[in-house]
Amino acid sequence: MKVGYNFGIFVYKQLVSLASLKNKKAKKMIQGHKEIFRYLSENADPQGGYIWIHASSLGEFEQGRPIIESIKAAMPEKKVLVTFFSPSGYEVRKNYSNADLICYLPFDLPGNVRRFLDIVKPSQAIFIKYEFWANYLNELASRHIPTYIVSAIFRSKQVFFRPYGGYFRKILKNFTHLYVQDEPSRLLLSGIGVEHVTVVGDTRFDRVLEIQAHAKKLPLVETFSQGYITMIAGSSWPKDEDVFIEFFNNTPELKLIIAPHEINEEHFRHLTSLLKRPYVFYTQADEESVKKADCLIIDCFGLLSSIYRYGDIAYVGGGFGAGIHNVPEAAVYSLPVIFGPNFKKFKEAKELIACGGAFTVKNKREFVPIVSRLLTDSEYLKTSGTIAGDYIKNNAGASELILRDLYQIPYKK
Repeated sequence: MKVGYNFGIFVYKQLVSLASLKNKKAKKMIQGHKEIFRYLSENADPQGGYIWIHASSLGEFEQGRPIIESIKAAMPEKKVLVTFFSPSGYEVRKNYSNADLICYLPFDLPGNVRRFLDIVKPSQAIFIKYEFWANYLNELASRHIPTYIVSAIFRSKQVFFRPYGGYFRKILKNFTHLYVQDEPSRLLLSGIGVEHVTVVGDTRFDRVLEIQAHAKKLPLVETFSQGYITMIAGSSWPKDEDVFIEFFNNTPELKLIIAPHEINEEHFRHLTSLLKRPYVFYTQADEESVKKADCLIIDCFGLLSSIYRYGDIAYVGGGFGAGIHNVPEAAVYSLPVIFGPNFKKFKEAKELIACGGAFTVKNKREFVPIVSRLLTDSEYLKTSGTIAGDYIKNNAGASELILRDLYQIPYKK
């Protein structure tokens, strides 16, 4: 099985290289990988001793961020290394000030793994949520480096719990401890003999509460939304926009802010071809133009988490593709949240639907009655939003539990 796993990683690496000829993300990834060992050799402390935190992408990084920043606040002498698998994480956070080193994670091949660990000499490793790289976990265990996973969530369909998943079950036992989101995850792990597990919840709730507390004031967005019910469409893709823009075009009492997931000319052409009401791009807007517009298009990164504060309803994109994006980021502002049908892997989405703080739609036909009721029934709108906000507050606290358990330090809010 080990040979097959290594061959699979090798083939994946070749496919990424091939894709990089046409795909911008893959190209950035390959370029970044070429620089990893030079960067580490030139910048890593020869003594090592790094707390190594690995996040697949930007969302997982945000889950780990409360832990990183609490470590740095309480123990500034500690050195932190952050690695990413995806360009969407690395490119956005490559200059993050609370890490001493930031780079891509080398592909999980034995030679890469040994070389990487020889250079950085981590004192411990923390993986965020989903990352289960067999060679890294095996080598960390063989070197007796304490290794943890936080905000992990497990489902019965994962390979660990399949009859043919013996090799992957073994790698789970390399973790010194697993901090999981819920009791079903603990029970699944217990069923395969993994007992060093604690249920703490999801650190992402702590992070979105931090973001809410430090949200930016955005005068143009405030002017745009004032006096109207405003829907914020965050991280939307074309299939999401096909669902909500037609309703917006025919509903003059509703204003719309769109922060698309991909910011490029092709996406903007798609958006503007659908819009039948006045719109303005954020980077081109002034106070006069936002007053005249019915739709505000956010054509820059880094504002969405603060923009939600100015909304009344949230639509979170991704549910017609690989999976919904960050629902707690919107719900923390006490907004009812709507998203597409691909949410089954997201515990918070399922629980928000169950308690009445979120709604899922499969098409435009299902979208219309939900938003129509939220627009016309002010009590329903308020109640749904309150439920969403309370859900976030009531599920916070994972960061505090992990930090006290691992380092005996408080969570820096």
